[in-house]
Amino acid sequence: MTKKAGSAKVLEHLPVLEHEDPWTEAELAEVKGELQGDMERLRAEVDEAEAELSELMRDSGDGAGDDQADAGAATWEREQEMSLTANARDLLEQTAHALARIESEDYGLCESCGNPVGKMRLMAFPRATLCMTCKQKQERR
Repeated sequence: MTKKAGSAKVLEHLPVLEHEDPWTEAELAEVKGELQGDMERLRAEVDEAEAELSELMRDSGDGAGDDQADAGAATWEREQEMSLTANARDLLEQTAHALARIESEDYGLCESCGNPVGKMRLMAFPRATLCMTCKQKQERR
């Protein structure tokens, strides 16, 4: 449901914490735009990282005559590239999930307890899926 508050349209279906103002269409559009921009950037990063990783894997078979230090450096470089690729893929998944939650209108609800995540938290970290209480519990494990 949308309601006008002054000149800003308020989105009442998105949850907020008690002390927070409701989401406006402009605020949600800003968050959505940021996430969409991140999607494009992350897709490009994943594509580039996968190409680099593919090249490193192709070159790894040609180690004839390499000493142990060269082999170790090549292995380290491959592992670093694999880690960066995995991180970019993970962020891409989180971003897609956040955009899907906006579309399904459950954006802002904690996926663990169902309470509001908090508008300010989501504006700072739009991929957040847990409220602060649940996030703190998760980090203690």
